[in-house]
Amino acid sequence: MHPTIDEIVVGDDPDRWRDAGFTVDADGTCRVGAVRIRLDGRDHGKRIRDWSLRDLSTPLPDGLDGLPTRTSTVPPSEAAAHANGVRLIDHIVLATPDPPRTTATFEAAGLRSLRTRPTDTYGTPLLQTFFRTGEVIVELIGPQEPSGDGPTGFFGLAYTVDDLDATVASLGEHVGAAKDAVQPGRRIATLRHRDLDLSVPTAFLGPEPG
Repeated sequence: MHPTIDEIVVGDDPDRWRDAGFTVDADGTCRVGAVRIRLDGRDHGKRIRDWSLRDLSTPLPDGLDGLPTRTSTVPPSEAAAHANGVRLIDHIVLATPDPPRTTATFEAAGLRSLRTRPTDTYGTPLLQTFFRTGEVIVELIGPQEPSGDGPTGFFGLAYTVDDLDATVASLGEHVGAAKDAVQPGRRIATLRHRDLDLSVPTAFLGPEPG
């Protein structure tokens, strides 16, 4: 068994996510594909605060390389339909000051790295390392040479949508124009999340070719 993501906890108001076209249940849960995103307000801070994973190789009493991480045995979520066309989480982005250290920690917990590549997608030379957690890719970004001993942190979320042009049209001025993505044959648009008082950097990707 390979680890999969059960839940991601975000410090946002559920109504703000509804404004962005997400369906949010009465208990504050946004079901995206097989993953639950739990929106519990700002009392304990903004952005992605922690997550839970199934089928880890080892207990994680101190988290996962600094990431607050819980273990779960809860079955996968049943996906909800979303007005913005979101179908599943394409990838979750994490940031580390030391990619080799974080990669080694992840692999010891059962998260197998798929590949590593250099990139300047984020405006500066970085390394990207990718891990598969069920239907979601974990994208780890960090400097090409280790730059400190700080913890790994959560950064943002990217979603696969059914029709990127329809998503962009539905969100109007709150989303940037669609453009070619790094992934061959796909396009991407970035949500202006602060306009809607969302605290998580958010992008939408068109479906994979074919």
